[in-house]
Formats: sequence, C-alpha cells, structure tokens
Amino acid sequence: MSTGESTSPTSEPATSAEPDPSSEAPTTEDPSSQEPATEETTSSTPPDVNTQASGDLTATDVVTGLVTPWDVEPLSDGRMLVSSRDTGEILLVDTDGGTTVVGVLGETAPSREGGLLGLALSADERTLFAYVTTSRDNRVVALPWNGSRLGQPTVIVSGIPNEDTHNGGGLILGPDGFLYASTGDARAPSLSQDTGSLNGKILRFTVTGAPAPGNPFDSLVYSYGHRNVQGLAFDDEGRLWAAEYGSSEWDELNVIEAGFNYGWPDVEGFGGSADTAEPVLTWTTDEASPSGLAFWQGSLWMAALQGESLIEIPIDGAIPSQPISHFGDYGRLRAVTPDGDSLLVTTSNTDGRGDPAPGDDRVIRITF
Repeated sequence: MSTGESTSPTSEPATSAEPDPSSEAPTTEDPSSQEPATEETTSSTPPDVNTQASGDLTATDVVTGLVTPWDVEPLSDGRMLVSSRDTGEILLVDTDGGTTVVGVLGETAPSREGGLLGLALSADERTLFAYVTTSRDNRVVALPWNGSRLGQPTVIVSGIPNEDTHNGGGLILGPDGFLYASTGDARAPSLSQDTGSLNGKILRFTVTGAPAPGNPFDSLVYSYGHRNVQGLAFDDEGRLWAAEYGSSEWDELNVIEAGFNYGWPDVEGFGGSADTAEPVLTWTTDEASPSGLAFWQGSLWMAALQGESLIEIPIDGAIPSQPISHFGDYGRLRAVTPDGDSLLVTTSNTDGRGDPAPGDDRVIRITF
C-alpha cells in the first residue's frame, strides 16, 4: 500500500450521489464566487543557487521557499507562473528567482489533494486557465493576463464533484486548441464508469467551456474509467498521454483515445477485458505515485511523489523503452513542464505528506 497519494479501496465508498446535471453545465461567468485576482505583493527573494547532477542531466534551483506549489507555466520572456495549492495564490517568478503574487483565487478550498491545482496558458499568453477546488465543486476558470497581473476569473466549467482526495487537477492546452482536464473519481469509483458523470474522466472543451466538437459522448467527456489522473502531455505527433494513480497495486501510463474506457474500478494495471484499454507501462504505487507529465527531447518525463524521482521514459512512436529514474534527493516531485531547452519541475514536500528540507518547496530547472 502506498503512503503517497494512493489510498486503499477500503477507504472509498462504493457509491455516491450522482451529480446534478444542471450543475455540470459549463458556466460562462460567476464573478460573485471569486475574490479579485489582482493582488500584487512581493513574497520571496531569489534563492541561493543549488545544483545537482544525474547522469547527463543537471538540476538548478530557480526559486525556493514556496508553499505547496502544484503547477508551473513558463512565459515566453523567461518568467513563469506557479500555482499554490493551499493558499490559492498564483505567483509570478521573475528571471532572477524573485516572486510576486499576481492573483488569488479566493474560493480555493484546500484539502489533501484539492485546492488550486493545474494551470494552462493560452497560445497568445493573454489568458491563464486554472483548475481549482472550491467548497462546492472542482471547476476550471479563465483569468485575463496582461503580463503583470491577473484579472477577474470567469468560470468556464463547474459542477465537478470533489472530495478531500481524488480530485484530478491536470490541465493542458492541446495542439487542436482545446483544453483537456483530468478529474478524479472523488472517492466514488463507480462514477468513473458512468459517462454521464464528470468524475474519473479526461474532459475536452473549448476555451469558453463548451464540449469540443467531435467528443464521443456529446458532452465534455473525452475518455473514462480513470481513478485519479494528474499528469497530461502531448508528444510531437499529437498523441495524448496520461499518468494515473493506482489504488494499492499499479500506477499506469496510458495513451488516451477518444471514447476509450481505461478500466477503473474494474481493473487496475494490466489484465482488463476486450472492452478496456491496456496501459502502456505500470509501476507499483510505492515506485511512482505519479503526478506531472511532460514530453521533452523525445521522452516522456513523469514526476513521482512516493517514488521521489523524475522518471524518464524514452518513446519511439507509442512504444516505450526502459524507464530511467533521476534525482532522488529532492523528495516528492509534483509538476513537470517543458520550457524550451529545459524542463521545469516543482517539489511537493510541504503538502503534508513530505519531509521538507531547508529551502523547500522549490522550482528546479533540468538541462542536459
């Protein structure tokens, strides 16, 4: 049994009330439900530079002293935006490592696996999308970005039932221009097999929250049968990959296809029926407990929480080679995001499940 972000099936109720269909409809605006996201305060100073090596890779601190960082989005000018799970703050990290709070999502309701989670930036860098847990639901909001601060949020998807764990939270802008979000089963595994529920799914939708054209169920749902996906990545041929937490046995790496059933809760790991998609790779839950996922330099790179490493998975098409683990000295790793000729990785040692070291939590930059 993993002590990371995987929990035993015995702790999960077998059923849960179905979500109200009216609450699942995308909401175009809810200004009263969020506090202004325009606060600007300096929150830290640049870090002392710390560098580590793993094989041909080098890791260098970008910023230290962060509180529960979850996701990181690089900007084209060398700066980056970082979400804080517990505070609801979005930080702007300058090129010298200094940070400024440029937005606060005031209705953030943090929990063991909930709060301000995934980020995605529009191609023109004028809008930041965020996946956030509130006291009522999980939702996706859009925030205008002018290069120095965030504007008022607009709710584009709401009504995703939440729990203290299994909230998903992955968010990525696809090469087709649509947003993809991963949702957890909210500790009600049967919802993952219900294509009328938003739980245990990968969703695909427009930047205004409408179901993307061509979705297989005429809804936001793109794939189903997921337990708790947090990592989403597109490779250079446009394939969508997902890293998924197992329960007590197997974590999975999957290639995602529209309309496919990925098995949970009927199957975990390999050995499903002809009606379920088999994973590409599996790990025991103490080896991985995967969170972030990225495609960079011909490989997938998976951030492991319980496994406390950055896992490199070389791929040839959709065929993986033997995974390689890097950087076992940073503790729990959460997000991993390509940034040109480098990778950005966040640690997750202040989330209540780690053992914080001096300087935690941090963003590190990985280079060859």
